[in-house]
Amino acid sequence: QVQLVESGGGLVQAGGSLRLSCTCSGTTWDIETMGWYVQSPGKRREMVATITNGDITNYRDSVKGRFTISRDNAKKTVYLQMNNLKPEDAAVYVCAVDLRLPSTYLGTYWGQGTQVTVSS
Repeated sequence: QVQLVESGGGLVQAGGSLRLSCTCSGTTWDIETMGWYVQSPGKRREMVATITNGDITNYRDSVKGRFTISRDNAKKTVYLQMNNLKPEDAAVYVCAVDLRLPSTYLGTYWGQGTQVTVSS
């Protein structure tokens, strides 16, 4: 069974930093895209950052210049370095991966999330 385990969340003051990690286990399938999404009160899940197998990155506008997504393919791990955190960044951050065979998209898998809290 595919499993995604996130870590690195916590409580930080505004202007501080956190580094989130997500490791995929339970499969030998290839990982195409990895990403981070947020679930905030009163809002639907939204994309924060994604990174493809070719290291093409995308960020939502509100985090550009502050967050950096990266991946370690050998460890099947994706990271989100979060700098200059703001109270509006507070949310549950959820990891997602797209798995594939060479010519077949297998599906998107989601983690349970890690809580990020930012105090003013």
